[in-house]
Amino acid sequence: MALVNFVTPLHVASKRDYLARMTAEKPECMRVAKKYGKDYWDGNRKYGYGGYKYDGRWKHAAKAIAKYYKLAVDDWIMDIGCGKGFLLYEFHKLGFKETIGVDTSNYAIKAAEKHFIESSEEFYMTAGWEVNSATYVPLWSNQIDFIYSINVLHNLCYTELKQAIKEMVRLGKQKMYICVESYRNEDELYNLQCWALTCQSFYSPDDWKEILADNGYKGDVEFIYFP
Repeated sequence: MALVNFVTPLHVASKRDYLARMTAEKPECMRVAKKYGKDYWDGNRKYGYGGYKYDGRWKHAAKAIAKYYKLAVDDWIMDIGCGKGFLLYEFHKLGFKETIGVDTSNYAIKAAEKHFIESSEEFYMTAGWEVNSATYVPLWSNQIDFIYSINVLHNLCYTELKQAIKEMVRLGKQKMYICVESYRNEDELYNLQCWALTCQSFYSPDDWKEILADNGYKGDVEFIYFP
């Protein structure tokens, strides 16, 4: 299980006011965020992203991932928790033709479809979009050449988390990558607890590694920290 570093450069580029997030309003903000609707993606920052628009920020990550895993343009790529599909779009621009995005948010999937119809009909025709849970994807086993999940699995409770990991293992052939939020000390745990709206699983890197391994995962992992 190798440690990789694809998303961290994007994560550390943003500044966060942890204490400002931890207000009396936060429980209600958490309830709104966990609906993963318009408020979470494109509403007030207190509910989530505060407006998640395509700006090309995932371009470098897509290039780094494709190079690291030596992906071929005819490989099947699946994003578990794809959101608006911006990383999949970057893969398409690199020449990858077979991509599948899965997300539990109807709002995000509709936004992705609208964006890609307007920007690239060819991409829309070759991409697969499903609104589904990370715990079950209706595809054959060992079908996906490269499967990944970024900043999603920590939003599941322990029972769902185990199911989701096993589902990724079932779907993927060999190349797999998971990125989750974590902490290395009490300060980072406090900051994560202040900031997180949807996180259900707060684990240290060692605990994450053990949970992944116990459920058959042998791919790579990246940890996002909140220093």
